[in-house]
Amino acid sequence: MIKQALILALLLCFTMNNAQQVIPLYDGKVPNSKQIVGLKDTTAVFPSGNKTIHFVLRVSSPELTIFLPEKSKATGIGVIICPGGGYSGLAIDHEGYDIAKKLNEKGIAGFVLKYRLPNAEFVNNKEFVPLQDAQRAIQLVRENAKKWGVNPNKIGIEGNSAGGHLAATAGTHYQKILIDNPLKTSLRPDFMVLNYPVISMADSLTHMGSRYNLIGEGLSPNELKAVMSDWKTSEQKLTNLPVAEEKIKEYSNELQVTSETPPVFITHAVDDNVVKVQNSILFIAALQKNKIPVESFFYAKGGHGYGMDNSTSDVEWIDSCMNWILKINK
Repeated sequence: MIKQALILALLLCFTMNNAQQVIPLYDGKVPNSKQIVGLKDTTAVFPSGNKTIHFVLRVSSPELTIFLPEKSKATGIGVIICPGGGYSGLAIDHEGYDIAKKLNEKGIAGFVLKYRLPNAEFVNNKEFVPLQDAQRAIQLVRENAKKWGVNPNKIGIEGNSAGGHLAATAGTHYQKILIDNPLKTSLRPDFMVLNYPVISMADSLTHMGSRYNLIGEGLSPNELKAVMSDWKTSEQKLTNLPVAEEKIKEYSNELQVTSETPPVFITHAVDDNVVKVQNSILFIAALQKNKIPVESFFYAKGGHGYGMDNSTSDVEWIDSCMNWILKINK
């Protein structure tokens, strides 16, 4: 009994030492958030094949969940992870926590960003809010790099679907500073990983739900909620709603690539009928034109939203991606 108790105590100690730390993104007042008493996160569960997807529908307080690898494996590399969800929610498990745990296996720290959604009911200046939170995450990880065993010059950002748009925006709009930055900390990610990303806001390419949620105007929050309630018809309905041309250009990230854009790993399924693969192809072309290192990984099949595990293939993109991350951060 004493031996069993000792083993249990050691296991409990190990679990506590390796528990993920969850920290608020901001100290005190959250910028651009409306002050609504009693506002809380809301979540939903959706069936997807033989598993369920946990979906955060409202983010009241943005957070960072920290997954650190075992010290013996640690490489000093960190990746901020942005789950997707059409800028209307966050697929926090398979596009967030699961990816962080996988990165830990290779000694890479993962920081899952629970960013605020551009919902005018809860935030001001909705188009700025996701990027504001991504910039704050980069700032927070850089300024605490020593504490978390990370090299401040080896911090990348990963995004999936609309989270891929956010990650690409962080990598192409980093000079547009949306947060207080008294230490003048660099907000440029050192590399980007984009998984079936929304890149363009152009009519023929974009995911209409992501575009309207981020930069669309005209519908009240309740009207938008009614349109988005049926995802099968929402894309066509949103196609007919006007969006300012200057915002379409500004948030079409294939148009924002420069010679200073960070290196990119990008992956997509060719048969994706939610976010067209041309989003990734256009971004690759823009990167190559500006001589930015880019590595791509395309599946013939797989559709959209598979996270790390494409059931149509025995090969996982994340393995090639981690090798790429380790290679460029030597």
